[in-house]
Amino acid sequence: MGKFLVAHTLPSPATIEEAGVFAKMAKANVTLDAYWIGATMQLNEQGKATKILCEWDAKDTESIRKVLAKVPGLPVDGVYPIAKVDAESYR
Repeated sequence: MGKFLVAHTLPSPATIEEAGVFAKMAKANVTLDAYWIGATMQLNEQGKATKILCEWDAKDTESIRKVLAKVPGLPVDGVYPIAKVDAESYR
């Protein structure tokens, strides 16, 4: 399993609760090949989400895309392989 980052630019700013609807749908559709770990939301000055960056453990990008295809209305800017880096490793 590899680590992936999925970027979602929302069509209009959403409250944390509104954006959370996408999270619930993604979580409900995870598989053994694609598991959603968590997300970071970029907020605007009003505290509304404008972009969601999701971390996934997955077999490949296609496995993630299959899960996200079951989340209507959630745009996908891209699915990118990543490597996690711990700041403590750089003392």
